[in-house]
Amino acid sequence: MTENFWLINSNCSRVKRFSKNNQNKDKFFEYMFIDSGRILGVLGKEPPLMTTREELKVDKARDEWRKLIAQGWKRTKPVWENY
Repeated sequence: MTENFWLINSNCSRVKRFSKNNQNKDKFFEYMFIDSGRILGVLGKEPPLMTTREELKVDKARDEWRKLIAQGWKRTKPVWENY
């Protein structure tokens, strides 16, 4: 099972899940998926609506994580079930 890392924005309307791409065929670089979603209704009552998925090299994903933290995003517990 892949470990996921989660962020939520300051007004609790958007979430991002960072997860390693274990199916990557590139022998030289590791990649991560960044799944983004909007929270509809009350957080925790229903899963967010997934809006986008990006695949970035691990170093670029780390840069994105740091950028979001600087913008006020916070770590949060998982809000999507695995699928």
